[in-house]
Amino acid sequence: MQTPQFTLTTLLDFAAAHRLHGYDGDCARLHGHNWKVEVHVRGTQLDEVGMVMDFKAIKRHAREVVAELDHTYLNDHPFFQTRNPTAENLALFLFQKLSERINNDRCHVVGITVWENDRNRVTLGERG
Repeated sequence: MQTPQFTLTTLLDFAAAHRLHGYDGDCARLHGHNWKVEVHVRGTQLDEVGMVMDFKAIKRHAREVVAELDHTYLNDHPFFQTRNPTAENLALFLFQKLSERINNDRCHVVGITVWENDRNRVTLGERG
């Protein structure tokens, strides 16, 4: 019998502005988004309560990471000094930071989905 894998997904949002260097289009100009972020965490072992990880803990970690981006100009953030603040690079930043905080012997971040708007999203890793 295959071990069941549980994927937990939580959603949060933040607002931030950016501009894309070297881009031939409107996004080269300063503009902002109300970004949405999905955090996907996977595990196979349940704790004594019957959880892989408490959703509140996932949200707490995600909010703390997102707090350094909320209502900022992303281009000024140290992570984006050497890379464009694209949705892809934003997903990479969030994946790395949340993996550092969440990953343990029972569960790990398997994906980050960043929504630029209601029609455009990028997923790094797996979606739930």
